[in-house]
Amino acid sequence: MSASGGTKAIVAALGANLAIAVAKFVAAAFSGSASMLAEGVHSVADSGNQALLLLGGKKAKKEASEEHPFGYGRERYIYGFLVSIVLFTVGGVFALYEGYEKVAHPHDVEHWYWPVGVLLFAIIAESFSFRTAIKESNQLRGKLSWSQFVRRAKAPELPVVLLEDFGALIGLVLALGGVGLALLTGNGVWDGVGTMCIGALLVVIALVLAVETKSLLLGESADPAEREKIRAAVVDGDTVTRVIHMRTLHLGPEELLVAAKVAVQHDDTAVEVAHAIDAAEQRIREAVPIARVIYLEPDIYRATGTELTTATEPSDAGSPGA
Repeated sequence: MSASGGTKAIVAALGANLAIAVAKFVAAAFSGSASMLAEGVHSVADSGNQALLLLGGKKAKKEASEEHPFGYGRERYIYGFLVSIVLFTVGGVFALYEGYEKVAHPHDVEHWYWPVGVLLFAIIAESFSFRTAIKESNQLRGKLSWSQFVRRAKAPELPVVLLEDFGALIGLVLALGGVGLALLTGNGVWDGVGTMCIGALLVVIALVLAVETKSLLLGESADPAEREKIRAAVVDGDTVTRVIHMRTLHLGPEELLVAAKVAVQHDDTAVEVAHAIDAAEQRIREAVPIARVIYLEPDIYRATGTELTTATEPSDAGSPGA
């Protein structure tokens, strides 16, 4: 997996979640806390999610085949979507169920020092994991806000780890609050309320991840800045005079398909046009290195009053064909 895949952040989160899961289950066994049990399952789900992300990164490296000529880069999107499903079902729905059971059949939290101690340890461990995810994300985020980064990132791993770690930290605070209120009031219902809040939080995060990864699975175009670089690189002002229309599509986080119809001089020879197309492809790859699959179709441009100049417009107006 490339550096932009956030392997370091995934490994850090995996290590933290495995250690925390063991501690939470031990605390749940000694204290009978529903919040601790839900948090333990949450940590196991998170560990499985990070394993899925690593597996997706490995599978995405497979060479293109005759059956899959554009390679396996979208494996990372598929596994990112699976993570949202696991987080929703195993994490969110289970926590909601456990919380409901605890509210319906409350019992006191025993040996309070177990859940409190584990929660404090987990908050520290998750903070280190979250810090690593933030540090890795800042290398790619640039001037984007965090919400914009999550929406626009083409590599699914970092947004997934960021949201998981963020949700884990908030969940730990909710669990600590639920256990604390149960101890202060002597009413175990608060432990169940805290657990249900954790479940609701995980469901919301899972839905956000599902929406974002679904968009990647459907196929997203290059960023506007990259599209402008490609347009500028295509035109040489001599043989290639303009881009009639263009489509871009991410085949994976670090692989971009570019398909464009370009205008050439009507009196140029086939050899001159072929050389100009080859040169344009080279300029595109230099301007946007992730543009690895490029198809340029030469045409004669005739203005018809409606020019197609963006990658998002649906028709081929202004391009009647050669």
